[in-house]
Amino acid sequence: MASGAGFLSAEAKAASAAAGVGVLVEGAGSSGLKGAASGSRGGRWRPATRQGGQHGGHGGEAWVAQRVAVTGRRAGWGHQAQPGHQQQAQSASAAAATTAGGLNAEFCGRRSTRLVSKFHHGRQKLYMGKHSPEADMAAQEILQASPMSGSSTGMLLEKWSHQLVGMEDFPYLLRELGNRGEWERALEGYEWMVQQVHLRSEWSKLASIMISTLGRLGKVEIALDVFNRAQKAGFGNNVYAYSAMVSAYGRSGRCREALKVFQAMKKAGCKPNLITYNTIIDACGKGGVDLKKALDIFEEMQKEGVEPDRITFNSLIAVCSRGSLWEDSQRVFAEMQRRGIEQDIFTYNTLIDAVCKGGQMELAASIMASMRGKNISPNVVTYSTMIDGYGKLGCFEEAIGLYHDMKESGVRPDRVSYNTLIDIYAKLGRFDDALTACKDMERAGLKADVVTYNALIDAYGKQGKYKDAACLFEKMKAEGLVPNVLTFSALIDSYSKAGMHQEATNIFVEFKRAGLKPDVVLYSSLIDSCCKCGLVEDAVVLLQEMMQAGIQPNIVTYNSLIDAYGRNGQGDSLEAVKANLSNPPVQKFGEKNMEVIRRPAHPQENAGDHTGVLAAVSVFHEMQQFGLKPNVVTFSAILNACSRCASLQEASVLLEQMRFFDSWVYGIAHGLLMGLRDQVWVEALRLFDEIARMDYATGAAFYNALTDVLWHFGQREGAQKVVVAAKRRQVWENAWWRSEQQYCLDLHLMSVGAAQAMLHVWLLDLRDLVWEGHDLPRVLSILTGWGKHSKVAGFSTVKRAVESRLQEIKAPFQVGRYNEGRLVCAGHIVRAWLGDPRTSKLLTLKDAIIKSNPQWNRLPDLGLLSLKESQLADVAT
Repeated sequence: MASGAGFLSAEAKAASAAAGVGVLVEGAGSSGLKGAASGSRGGRWRPATRQGGQHGGHGGEAWVAQRVAVTGRRAGWGHQAQPGHQQQAQSASAAAATTAGGLNAEFCGRRSTRLVSKFHHGRQKLYMGKHSPEADMAAQEILQASPMSGSSTGMLLEKWSHQLVGMEDFPYLLRELGNRGEWERALEGYEWMVQQVHLRSEWSKLASIMISTLGRLGKVEIALDVFNRAQKAGFGNNVYAYSAMVSAYGRSGRCREALKVFQAMKKAGCKPNLITYNTIIDACGKGGVDLKKALDIFEEMQKEGVEPDRITFNSLIAVCSRGSLWEDSQRVFAEMQRRGIEQDIFTYNTLIDAVCKGGQMELAASIMASMRGKNISPNVVTYSTMIDGYGKLGCFEEAIGLYHDMKESGVRPDRVSYNTLIDIYAKLGRFDDALTACKDMERAGLKADVVTYNALIDAYGKQGKYKDAACLFEKMKAEGLVPNVLTFSALIDSYSKAGMHQEATNIFVEFKRAGLKPDVVLYSSLIDSCCKCGLVEDAVVLLQEMMQAGIQPNIVTYNSLIDAYGRNGQGDSLEAVKANLSNPPVQKFGEKNMEVIRRPAHPQENAGDHTGVLAAVSVFHEMQQFGLKPNVVTFSAILNACSRCASLQEASVLLEQMRFFDSWVYGIAHGLLMGLRDQVWVEALRLFDEIARMDYATGAAFYNALTDVLWHFGQREGAQKVVVAAKRRQVWENAWWRSEQQYCLDLHLMSVGAAQAMLHVWLLDLRDLVWEGHDLPRVLSILTGWGKHSKVAGFSTVKRAVESRLQEIKAPFQVGRYNEGRLVCAGHIVRAWLGDPRTSKLLTLKDAIIKSNPQWNRLPDLGLLSLKESQLADVAT
């Protein structure tokens, strides 16, 4: 997104600075924020300063006219507000509703009767809670009436009708029944009310209440039926009924339908009011509409003479939050301050949510600290949002610390807080703490729900505790909780990563029997399970099934197929497999009595057959046609396919093919592979710096894949330089650690190539220490674990490769006595070995190919691939 300094007026920037919230500095040319906090990861912070300039016309028009073009950004899993949150938030808001001088709003005095009547001229009377005691008694009798008693809601209303004389009695009854979730009784009561002639003047109001109630309870289609019948009867063509229908669609995230009703409303001659505009802007946020559309509506309402209020701005900030537009959320907040519109707890909670989704936790903490200066105390939603934000960034200790701060501040955790804490403990592998939090949750009167179990099942699965995950799955069902799509997806994903394809298939069969609708995550997990077992044809069956169900495959789906084709070393093209499957009637995967386990292909049976590499390219091409952008997993899968090529030439041609889609990333990989390191190294360092700005998992996956293919084809000095570059950029930052008693190298998170290259870097560093006259500690150890790619306990490709490498260089390390994944040696023995002049030669790595030809940017020669010409033509096109 381009810099948006022009998005704010000078006054808005000054207001933002005064509140301690950063704004973009005019002319900075980047989207980085400048604020009051210091030491931010995003750069040095400083207070925003007021900028000069002339601003004519309406303040809001200047703000909207100069807004930046809003582009889509990644969406993160965000904290969803719970009913309990809203109640506490309202309480906090009421407590904070004081003027700057410490006086509450009532001190200003009551408006004159003349002014009040002017404000409400031509509008329906607002509900003020002035219903009669008889209305309360009627509501209780309706709620207590048994369906078997034969007394319908209409009959009971008929009984009470002569006593219900208050102007708000009948509206109150509809609201009260709706608040209790009794929408059927409310609807039956509404049907009786609109048949009473003496209530004709209230029909319009009753219809809007009924539509609003049904929308709030998720009964949108029934609400639409009420709306349509009210219109046909002549009392539904008003701003309140239309606004209620817009709200009903908006609450369900159906923004397109809400916008259609909004447009129909204007065509029907009903002028939207403030409530309508606030509702449609809120619908934009819940329906995932971009900020530009919401700002268009904001501009329209001002042109129509409708002044925005606090709810308007809160809704705009919510649109920014749902789109992870944290910079824009600050601009909206600053404009809100400039106009003198008072903020409440909802404003701050939504703003903090937007900033947390942008990963700007230091800024979020500064906003939270500024709340108390506005006499607004953080509530459970504030804390839960912050805890979740820290958790998503992997800052687990900060999240746990903030949870304890929340309890010390007297804020009681709610279900969301507990579930977030349980999820964090589970991700850390601290299952005892997670289970303790579950018990604390139960003692607080909150039973574990599906979200709780999903977090535990997912964490147990990722930690390899498959039996524990399965036991939790059975326990939640025994407690009457119904597993949802996320539950099944977590189990299937866990079994998939463990290579337990049969178990994953069994869960999928149970999922189908439960009548649940699979989503792209579940399908992708099961496709990945098939691919890891070499069952590519089964994976394509699932791919067809999901596409026939209208579910678009995502990048994860295609990455699994690319990796499977590359690893198997053979296979028909994706289109050929689909064609073979479409001729006979294909039985859906996972149906009862279907034999889904086929004999996987063994790579040793396919020596010399590299059609799978070409198939991987065809999958990559199809992924591109669907507009999916390759990520680091795609990069890893392609490089894995390179490692399966029969020769360096074939691997080179494959990478050349990839350069048609991404010339920079794959061009650098190709240059390093082909011995052109001197020509591409400057660009490679620039790429490494870009990778360093991404998360840890992305960086580790990138370097693992790149060093693997370089090491495999003998470019070992290049692989060594790549792991050194990674270490300097804090990838595998805990791989080296030292104490007075021990030096340790931890390789268990690295790929085979990366582990061997890092082993040489570590040993060369120890050699330098020895040559400089330093002593080594008592013990040196190398941890290999079971290896990143290992599927069977006790077997590790990393362990085997490192042991073999140590034997080649005659290193004196031996397998640990009590730990098969640990290689150890006494310090004085290693010192003697490193002091031997012959050792330096063994530790020095060389590249198999070194070229001085600077023309590394040439076009690929597809004829080098040992594949059929017809297949090559398919890829070229």
